[in-house]
Amino acid sequence: MPSPSRRKFLQTSALLTAGALVSPRLIRAAANAHVRDIGIQLYTVRKEMLADPTGTLKQLAKIGFKELESARSDKGNYYGLQAKEIKKITEDLGMKLRSGHVHVDADWKRSVEQAVETGQQYIISAVLPSPGQTVDHYKQSAEAFNKLGEECKKAGLHFGYHNHDSEFDSEKGQVLYDVLLKYTDPALVTMEMDLGWVVAAGHDPFLYFRQHPGRFALWHLKDMDKVQKKSVEFGTGKVDIKGLLHRAKQAGMKHFFLEQEEYAHSAFESVRVDYDYLAHLDY
Repeated sequence: MPSPSRRKFLQTSALLTAGALVSPRLIRAAANAHVRDIGIQLYTVRKEMLADPTGTLKQLAKIGFKELESARSDKGNYYGLQAKEIKKITEDLGMKLRSGHVHVDADWKRSVEQAVETGQQYIISAVLPSPGQTVDHYKQSAEAFNKLGEECKKAGLHFGYHNHDSEFDSEKGQVLYDVLLKYTDPALVTMEMDLGWVVAAGHDPFLYFRQHPGRFALWHLKDMDKVQKKSVEFGTGKVDIKGLLHRAKQAGMKHFFLEQEEYAHSAFESVRVDYDYLAHLDY
């Protein structure tokens, strides 16, 4: 029989050997990240917000959403709610209004004031100040965005721009979105990348992350049918959601908002599918 000290040595060695065998897998498991603080762009439930904003926000909170981005509607920037109202409602529900889509128009200054009142951090232009699909027009838009970014910075906000697919048209051999990236000041203009529209336009968001690391603080995360160019329930389209989340740090992503514009059945049925997909996703 081995001595007590020998037995202790053998037991310790066996434990260390077992640990060496399993530790790589444990390390890999520990490296897996879970999606947290899932946000939603309220345009996803636009009809519901217009009909009953408070009730809709309660349903979103019950599903588990923690962060919100609003969008301009026929009833204003907050679906008929005043800035202080939506701030109180969301805070009482344990959610945070992070951002809001507005128009750069005659109501711009009021939109900035409202954004400050809500306590949100970002104010996003969902379209160019004026239409025009030329390189020169995008240069002019970039200059305008830089000025708006300065205004927002003074107000304690971050200004940003959200793309659709038209920004990936080309003129004179230049992709128009690339013109915006080149001529906007990263310190003044946040790029909110709508990943679904990038993919639908036939471009590669991973390439943009590599070429412009840190530029994309906000995301619209959606899955897309590339043929029909419409958003679909998560996991049923052609967007590599898991791969994109794995590159969040490289992109500079700080907040993302789930968005779905079309639905197989109803908005809330799709929202629940999308939320469950993300909540159970390891990446």
